[in-house]
Parts: sequence; structure tokens; C-alpha cells
Amino acid sequence: MPQASWQKPVRVAFGQLGTEVINGPFEALALLTDRWPDMRGPHFVKARSVCRAALDGRRSPEEARQQFEQAVSEAQLHLN
Repeated sequence: MPQASWQKPVRVAFGQLGTEVINGPFEALALLTDRWPDMRGPHFVKARSVCRAALDGRRSPEEARQQFEQAVSEAQLHLN
């Protein structure tokens, strides 16, 4: 299965640990699953679900990007 990429990557700031550039739903799902600081927020749950759906072809990659950006904001990992 070819991996979908976003038209514009999402930059996630982890404070002292640096910044990570996420290019698509596969990378976003890996980050949400393995390294996310708070796995309880509603935007986190929705982003994880929509990223999975985008990988399965049930949602568009850009829908996944929008939800992922909301999860980034919810976790206060956005760049200032």
C-alpha cells in the first residue's frame, strides 16, 4: 500500500527534545501511538481514528492532517 503524504507537513515541538516533522497519516499514527504525551484528550482519540481511516482509504489524508493538527494543539505541542 503506498503511503499517503500531506501537501504540507506538520511540525511538532517537543520542547527540549526538539522538533519533529510529520509528513502523513502513517507518521502521525506512529507518533500518536508511541510518543504522545497525553493519550486521553478527545482530539488525540479522533486524530488516531482518522489517521487509521486515512491509511485504510476510508478518509482523506488531508482530513487526517486536520485532526492531527487539532491533537497537536490540544497537547500544546505546536510551534510558537
